[in-house]
Amino acid sequence: MLMNDRTGRKLSIMLSAVPSCVGYLLMGSAQNIWMLLLGRFLTGIAGGITASSIPVYVSEISHPGVRGALGSCPQITAVFGSLALYAFGLVLPWRWLAVAGEVPVLIMLLLLCFMPKSPRYLITHGQRDEACRALKWLRGPDSDYMTELNRIERSINSQVGLQWSDLKSPFYYKPILISVSMRFLQQMTGVTPILVYLESIFNKTNITLKPEYDAAIVGAVRLFSVIIAASLMDRAGRKTLLYTSGFLMYLATLTMTMYTHAMTFDSKNVTLEAGVQLTEEHGTAMVPAPDPITLIPLISTMIIIFGYAMGWGPITWLLMSEILPLGARGVASGLCVVVSWVTAFALTQLFMHAVDAYGLFAPFLFFSVVCVVNIIFTAVCVPETKGRTLEEIENYFRTGRSFTILES
Repeated sequence: MLMNDRTGRKLSIMLSAVPSCVGYLLMGSAQNIWMLLLGRFLTGIAGGITASSIPVYVSEISHPGVRGALGSCPQITAVFGSLALYAFGLVLPWRWLAVAGEVPVLIMLLLLCFMPKSPRYLITHGQRDEACRALKWLRGPDSDYMTELNRIERSINSQVGLQWSDLKSPFYYKPILISVSMRFLQQMTGVTPILVYLESIFNKTNITLKPEYDAAIVGAVRLFSVIIAASLMDRAGRKTLLYTSGFLMYLATLTMTMYTHAMTFDSKNVTLEAGVQLTEEHGTAMVPAPDPITLIPLISTMIIIFGYAMGWGPITWLLMSEILPLGARGVASGLCVVVSWVTAFALTQLFMHAVDAYGLFAPFLFFSVVCVVNIIFTAVCVPETKGRTLEEIENYFRTGRSFTILES
């Protein structure tokens, strides 16, 4: 939170390379468990820094016409990185996998040396000439970058340093509450515990797939859906994708609820029909083909992941960086990340306890209710930011009526 505003978005991302590289080196050379844990701790710090800095940086340097697609890039690259890890994990021992983790960090550090700082950050800190050069580099020398620079400057000059008393103003508290609520509801859909306990869910619903197939299917579905979201973000709009995402997740979680609830009343029959049955033939064990009914939880789980990755996954990150006012963007984006991962941690810890106490249907029923809440929240609270400049979005919360820019 503090680094975003004090050292800047670009420098914060570059500084994250230090704990990331040290953490991977510790894991790759680990001789005991504490070295592994310390390495994970340091890479976790790096992940936290980039999670709050990268969306803000990408949003602030992007043109409104492509901000949606570029805002989805962190999610696309994260999913692509997961798929790459699945592939490397099949041929590399885990120590070399940790060493391979150094490569994208160093590439990122090298390429960022050629990137400008955020023009909005530079103007906020009184570096107008450098902001002008940065915007000229980003938009091109033949573009009307001076008009955009003046618009950014007017918007920033209309704001003063953020004080606690300013949080009473709708200009600040509305976008902050929307962003924090979206990150909270994003995790409450249950996607993190579903991904973490995917193998356990498949086992309980009698889906017999090897763990590496689980990972491959999930990675492919996530990559496909995030690419779809990126291609439609600046065409269909954010709210349309949020509606579609919420509706798909609702149908899939409701289907899982009904399927798993039926299993609790007829678990013996389901086990006999869908479980693994061994038949002795010529002294060897044979495994018959799985029951087609087990395709229901498999397809439902994939639709949950697909729906999340095309809407509530990438768009919450994008909207956070779009609607937060510049004066509070650094601190508030960090707060959103904290809320998101605290919620994910709590749900992950409670998920299996709820399954053991009430059955697998109970958490999925809860997730389906959350999806309905998400759809209502989108309709009532979320503004459509497609094609709007960050200054227009700020003025929307300032006036509460329109996306126009104050000219004076």
